[in-house]
Amino acid sequence: MTRLKTRIVELIGAAGPIPVNHYMALCLFDPLDGYYTTREPFGAAGDFVTAPEISQMFGELIAVWLYEAWLATGRPMPATIAEIGPGRGTLMKDMLRTLARLDPALIAGASFAMIETSPRLADVQKQTLAATPAAIGWHESIDTLPQTPLFIVGNELFDAVPIRQFVRAGTGWRERMIGLDGADELHVFAGAGSVDPTLLPDDAENAPQGAIVEVAPARAALMATIAERLAGLGGAGLFLDYGYLQPGIGDTLQALRKHDHEDVLANPGEADLTAHVDFAALAAVVRAHGLDAHLSTQGEFLVEMGLLERAGQLGANANEAAREKIAGEVERLAGPQAMGDLFKVLAVLPAGIAVPPFATAD
Repeated sequence: MTRLKTRIVELIGAAGPIPVNHYMALCLFDPLDGYYTTREPFGAAGDFVTAPEISQMFGELIAVWLYEAWLATGRPMPATIAEIGPGRGTLMKDMLRTLARLDPALIAGASFAMIETSPRLADVQKQTLAATPAAIGWHESIDTLPQTPLFIVGNELFDAVPIRQFVRAGTGWRERMIGLDGADELHVFAGAGSVDPTLLPDDAENAPQGAIVEVAPARAALMATIAERLAGLGGAGLFLDYGYLQPGIGDTLQALRKHDHEDVLANPGEADLTAHVDFAALAAVVRAHGLDAHLSTQGEFLVEMGLLERAGQLGANANEAAREKIAGEVERLAGPQAMGDLFKVLAVLPAGIAVPPFATAD
């Protein structure tokens, strides 16, 4: 039993069952034993590989989009270019290299920010970015960023924000809770709490007994904070994650450990817990703040941003093995059987501002 699991069993024994979002928050962010506070989960030696770790092309194309958004919004200066949930700092490193090539004056004049809650990961990011000439600040929240137009990117951010789950029981929906069984082992059951019907997908009333819906108020709150900043001070945002474009019914909570799935209750604090992102819900929050929200798949976005052309440039003077590696990276990032269809993109822009590959009418 992990140290965190022992503590969670003791917590439930003393205070009673906890909802899924509380369990998820403890597993990921507990200050002593949480997943993100105690380990470096990224890369081949960790538990999962993110797009920036697969290929430099990902960060390069993200940088091109942010630069185009900066141009389309009138080249505001001063401006802040930020990443929220920045992993090891690989994405920002590739973005800075690309922006320096596109516009050295932007690198010199803008503020760069990493929004990171884990001191351990912040230290890793500082090592990754040690050689960059850009002035980079670290922040624990958006609230402390400079009061300037903000150009922000988040890759695999929202999937780690805790969700609530409700199960169809009788004529209503009851919140899924984590409690103890007769042997003092963790188990999931339907608690007494219910959910506001307006938060449920349109087809929820036809769902069978035992069906599960996921509601993510913490995700909506985070997106509202970002949208409020963009609506008030200007800027743009780009968010990439795995999820779905239309709300639906189903249990997407999963635990990842050593590049494989395991039971979400098995090793609290030692496995990454995530759930698919409802992009329609995030887009609704964005539009409620008077901003435009554009959605696409990651594959469509990267290809339209020039992924194949960039791969051709990188492979032009490379040997056969290097070209095969680049082709494999393209397939992983944009292929429909890999990340291309599973991952979605949400672009946030001021009303009426067009930035390719998105049109204003989306």
